Amino acid sequence: MSDARSFIWYELMTTDPAGAKAFYRKVVGWEMQQFGGGHDYTVLDAGDGQVGGIMALPAEARETGLKPCWTGYIGVDDVDAVADRIKKAGGAIHRAPEDIPGVGRFAVVADPQGAIFMLLKGATAGPPPAAFKANTPRHVGWNELHTTDWKGGLGFYSKLFGWSQSDAFDMGAMGTYALFNAGGDAIGGMMNSPDFPRPAWLFYFNVDHIDAAHKRLTDAGGQVLLPPAEVPGGGWIIQATDPQGAMFAIVGPRAS
Repeated sequence: MSDARSFIWYELMTTDPAGAKAFYRKVVGWEMQQFGGGHDYTVLDAGDGQVGGIMALPAEARETGLKPCWTGYIGVDDVDAVADRIKKAGGAIHRAPEDIPGVGRFAVVADPQGAIFMLLKGATAGPPPAAFKANTPRHVGWNELHTTDWKGGLGFYSKLFGWSQSDAFDMGAMGTYALFNAGGDAIGGMMNSPDFPRPAWLFYFNVDHIDAAHKRLTDAGGQVLLPPAEVPGGGWIIQATDPQGAMFAIVGPRAS
């Protein structure tokens, strides 16, 4: 499938870009550069490559009720064609395909359950950014879909992007947690989350040590939603919101 892709870029839309930049610089350790060409956009650099950006939440998005949030871009070969397939598969188009000069063509879409994500086709040839790198600090290490119908969601993403289920875990009262891949190792999980205000993607940023990052997070004004919890493989996670209210998570080892 020519459009089989994964997340290649992560973006924070926020009500306070300056405050958000200070927060994530301290918590995650990203280097930051202003994007050229007159755009008010800050690029996040992991030290070995660019992984995402921070921008002001657009007025038209605020008018629809959208709050500060992280979104992910899935790389595709043809944004218009994939957007059309998304609509036919029961998803939604929130912003029709359009060009970003010097960057590429993008669209804002949602799966049938309502989780928002982006499509992106870069303007230049070559491999897409390696924003996702498991166990690599300052990259995203896990993509997690919280939804109302993970089976329906998996079917949708499988049809559109060629994703497959890797494994599934019974979490008792919390239901099933299904791992998925984009043709190799698992890159994330899906689960039904009735307590979430709406279906959404949650992204986990890799950190060197979970406890040190925990302290940086709270010292910088973040709010912990899920305190340090161990996950299979020996890693530890924290789910949190930044000072502007955008939800995110961190993952890393616990120092012995």
